[in-house]
Amino acid sequence: MSWIKRNLYFVILSVVGLALMGMAGWFAYSKWNANNQILGNLNDDYSHLHDLNNQNPHPGAGQIDNIKTAREQREQLLAMAKNTRAYFAPIAPIPNETKITDRDFSVALSQTIAQLQRYATNASVILPPNYSFSFEAQKAKLSFAAGSLVPLSIQLGEVSNICSILYEAKVNSLDNLRRERVSNDDSSGPQTDYLTEKSVTNDLAVLTPFELTFRCFSAELSAVLLGFAASPHGFVVKTINVDPAPAPPPSEAAPVVTTTYMIQPAATQNNPAMEAAMAQQRMMNRYGLGRGEGGGAGGGIGYRGLGSTPVAPAYAPPAPGAPGAGPGSKGGLQTVLDEKQLKVTINLILFKLLPEKPIAAK
Repeated sequence: MSWIKRNLYFVILSVVGLALMGMAGWFAYSKWNANNQILGNLNDDYSHLHDLNNQNPHPGAGQIDNIKTAREQREQLLAMAKNTRAYFAPIAPIPNETKITDRDFSVALSQTIAQLQRYATNASVILPPNYSFSFEAQKAKLSFAAGSLVPLSIQLGEVSNICSILYEAKVNSLDNLRRERVSNDDSSGPQTDYLTEKSVTNDLAVLTPFELTFRCFSAELSAVLLGFAASPHGFVVKTINVDPAPAPPPSEAAPVVTTTYMIQPAATQNNPAMEAAMAQQRMMNRYGLGRGEGGGAGGGIGYRGLGSTPVAPAYAPPAPGAPGAGPGSKGGLQTVLDEKQLKVTINLILFKLLPEKPIAAK
């Protein structure tokens, strides 16, 4: 104890020195761990660089910069995607208002149904009696389920656009149009107005299903498909089913129409002399010209008395079974194409692009 008192300063300095040495050791140990961590990260970066250099295609070296090329191609793809949006233009809802009330939609629905029925009449398209275009559940309502006005107005605009394409194609009749349920009111409507499928949403668009059933001929069917293909609103035909149209009931006013194409009989086809003789004979029979009494080279209508002898025609059609007779024994024009009416069911998908999101450059 006396030694500590005599060497108090030495003891204090020794303790301080030991404390400083401990702190230095702890600092060196912590930095050594940090150095090992940095070294591990550096080795990982070298390994990643080695993997990149061994990839195909190579990132590039010297004048070749594949990374820059990849970025330029990415910008080109983004510009192409932006230009493609013009072919998926949104369909305006009905009514096209920012805030829709029950009264606004009720009035717009009545006007749209009446307009579609009038357009169908003008285009000679037959509709079911008092057809509501899949809005039977909402047609007589003045108030609608909460939260349903916006989706209903969107669907009303889409249905109107689909019907316009069918009218422009001049289909014979529209049997039915089905859509998905978007309102609680749809649960009380006819089951034939709705589909079991629902809209599907992905990262780019909303895919909304529709089903159309109509009657037409092949020319009108091609016009319908062309109308959907040329539409700027992103209609895609998913499936199509074509069957012969069933015979209409006797009470139905509109008869089934057939398209018939005719050609001349084989007896006169490609025979100018025979055709000229037949034309001459038809002209003489029409105006009473001939070699009988009162007829002369100067023309005029010859007198044909009661006892006058009939003049033989310049050309007589060959008898059935005789050489040169036509292929059929009934005579008349030959039927080349006799097309029956078709019943067509199309499952349609409407692509509605989501709002474009800004993409940060990498």
